[in-house]
Amino acid sequence: MLQLSGIEKRFGGRTVLSAVSLRVGPGEYIAIVGESGVGKSTLLNIIAGLEASDSGEILFEGLNTNALNDDARTVLRRDKFGFVFQAFHVLPHLTVQQNVGLPLLLRGFAADEIQVKSRKLIAAVGLAGRENSMPRELSGGELQRVAIARALVGEPQLVLADEPTGNLDQDNARQVLALLREQVKAHGAAGILVTHSEAAAATCDRRYRLSSAGLAPL
Repeated sequence: MLQLSGIEKRFGGRTVLSAVSLRVGPGEYIAIVGESGVGKSTLLNIIAGLEASDSGEILFEGLNTNALNDDARTVLRRDKFGFVFQAFHVLPHLTVQQNVGLPLLLRGFAADEIQVKSRKLIAAVGLAGRENSMPRELSGGELQRVAIARALVGEPQLVLADEPTGNLDQDNARQVLALLREQVKAHGAAGILVTHSEAAAATCDRRYRLSSAGLAPL
């Protein structure tokens, strides 16, 4: 489903990513670990087409994403990718259901279908009955559950999670990690978790360490 070959990225005279190669298939959930500043988020941004690599190739379902223009990359992200971030990025002026349904609204789904799909995901992440709650009424763990539901509501084929438990306490982190794995598997998506936490990485099928030398399996 996703294949990276020889990805390199430099900022000024500093090499951040060097010869990164990786293959992820449907239903696989992998972790990329490494210290802060090693380039984990940069790698996710390159996979998502938010940043360009200096060299290398990315194939998603056989499509060379480097050859796409900005509009085509935007459509690919919108229709095929789901994102979960450390900072949640839940919109404070929207209800839980409106936040979860937003990706479908942007894709032009009908209102009744948005409601059905968003309520299904809200229930799946354990927030049934909170559809009309505002973000300010939720805990950090609940906000991350909203973010996971929003990432998965459009049934993406690739889920990218960037330090999704960085703002959570240990108990909430454990619950969110289990939920994220469960939902990635249930949707048959390819999942990539980047984290500095070995405990978080242990919830994945395969683990890799990113360093200045590249990406190595653990």
